[in-house]
Amino acid sequence: MGAPLSVWPWEYLGAFKYLLYGPLLAKVLHSRFDEEDKWCLHILIVCALRAFTYQQWSSYSSMLFLTRNRRIFQTGIDFKQIDTEWNWDNFIILQGLIGYIAIYILPSMPISLWDTRGFILALVLHIAASEPLYYFSHRYLHGDYLFTHYHSLHHSSKVPHPFTAGNSTFLEQLMLSVIIGIPILSPFLIGYGSISLIYGYILTFDFLRCLGHSNTEVVPYQIFEAFPLLRYFLYTPTYLSLHHTEMGTNLCLFMPLYDKLGNTLNSKSWDLHKKTSSDSGKNRTVPDFVFLAHVVDVTSSLHVPFVFRGFSSMPFKTRLFLLPLSPIALVVLLLMWAWSKTFLISFYNLRGYLHQTWAVPRFGFQYFLPFARDGINKHIEQAILRADRLGVKVISLAALNKNEALNGGGTLFVNKHPNLRVRVVHGNTLTAAVILHEIPDNVEEVFLTGATSKLGRAIALYLCQRRVRVLMLTLSTERFRKVLKEAPADCQKYLVQVSKYQGAQNCKTWIVGKWITPREQSWAPPGAHFHQFVVPPILPFRRDCTYGDLAAMKLPDDVQGLGSCEYTMERGVVHACHAGGVVHFLEGWTHHEVGPIDVDRIDIVWKAALKHGLKPV
Repeated sequence: MGAPLSVWPWEYLGAFKYLLYGPLLAKVLHSRFDEEDKWCLHILIVCALRAFTYQQWSSYSSMLFLTRNRRIFQTGIDFKQIDTEWNWDNFIILQGLIGYIAIYILPSMPISLWDTRGFILALVLHIAASEPLYYFSHRYLHGDYLFTHYHSLHHSSKVPHPFTAGNSTFLEQLMLSVIIGIPILSPFLIGYGSISLIYGYILTFDFLRCLGHSNTEVVPYQIFEAFPLLRYFLYTPTYLSLHHTEMGTNLCLFMPLYDKLGNTLNSKSWDLHKKTSSDSGKNRTVPDFVFLAHVVDVTSSLHVPFVFRGFSSMPFKTRLFLLPLSPIALVVLLLMWAWSKTFLISFYNLRGYLHQTWAVPRFGFQYFLPFARDGINKHIEQAILRADRLGVKVISLAALNKNEALNGGGTLFVNKHPNLRVRVVHGNTLTAAVILHEIPDNVEEVFLTGATSKLGRAIALYLCQRRVRVLMLTLSTERFRKVLKEAPADCQKYLVQVSKYQGAQNCKTWIVGKWITPREQSWAPPGAHFHQFVVPPILPFRRDCTYGDLAAMKLPDDVQGLGSCEYTMERGVVHACHAGGVVHFLEGWTHHEVGPIDVDRIDIVWKAALKHGLKPV
């Protein structure tokens, strides 16, 4: 059993905790004229604005394309921290309920929209009461017993984030409710209260809390050089970050003055802030490996950390709450088409090396528009050249970025820039290996769609050498014969051209490299299994058949700072082409992997992936 008040009363309610707002909402709906019910409406609005404030700060701090050079802690936020902070908004519910109770306890009095006297009194009380009360409370929370049973939860978050500010125990948030309540309630008790005071003080309080925990230094050091005393009245993200590394220092709420008076001010505070702020215009970190992705569609474009961190930490699937945001995403799509360039989405560390994911600002459907191809290739080329300038070792092309019809699987860029130091990799060798190793050893016949594509060709050639009969679906006899000529003479009899799906009605192993409709799936016999390397994945229409996922591998267990899922992949799992680039980098291979797949290297790449700790899923 935990310490008293260390657990939230509604901890086990999950998402149903939001029903606690029910009494306030019911009051608002019950009457539009009762003064009490107007207060309930204000409480609900304030709670919504508070959540919005934290969400906006979360989005900003996760916009690595804007903040990467302003970050204080360079490590990423992993899944463990995200899960720990999942209920970060508990304090908003708590303080909303406290406000609801206060309506009935406090005497009713006329309230103005604005009262300057109330703002002045609130400021004085914040400086003279809330700040010292928080300072001494925080100092006691760092004592052995209180820290172990209460405050350690907050410090379990290794990288500060706006949601970290709300990640604390029930007791701590009760204490903070008193601290935030003093400057608000006192003016009301003497008749100086106003609606503006409630909104202004609470939202300013939250803004400053988010600022401190943002892990992004946005306060320019020049302000403190121009006004030296200001540094004692306003903390910075760098100031608070030192508290998370040296916990006995920098204990204040917002004003370092109390750390100075209490002799807990970290001596590094000002110098570190100046260094972090002055370095914000420089490239402080250079990735070793880059995975160059693109947006799939409008809905999945919201599956990124800078939109909803929690949502991006789970495998993507369409959810109802995303639908109202789709028009906004569509507008962003048009703006990206006009002005955006390749940008940084996420990163993780593996064995001391920095791996980043960049995104080409184009959606999947745009890759099939003839007039858009030159522009897309230009974005990919610029990303490769930028990686080359930075000193990136390997850049791996995702999905449609390596489309054969678009750029020959990356061949276009390697031929155009023969002196590239960065290695360009399509990763399809490992993709082929993953698909092939999913096929049971006792399979004697497979049906292959997309049979003459880059991956289809490699799969067909590999399987025929294993004496597996491959039914290759293609209408082009010329393309079939081209693949057939590449097979060893004694293996060519295992490659068979078929032109209709009916030709596979007795084959229970389907390898799908081209999207097929439910009608086309109906030709598969009961008990068939669909392997696939097509994006988007085919619809699981047949209940009497089984469906494999897209080719993927789980990253090694020692990966650090990984906190977002790659499209529909599970946590820690990446597409095989991403994994192929990682293996290329870890092996230190110096060749480009572009164009047709070298069938002889499929087993080599597979064994290298297993050697480095990547696992099939």
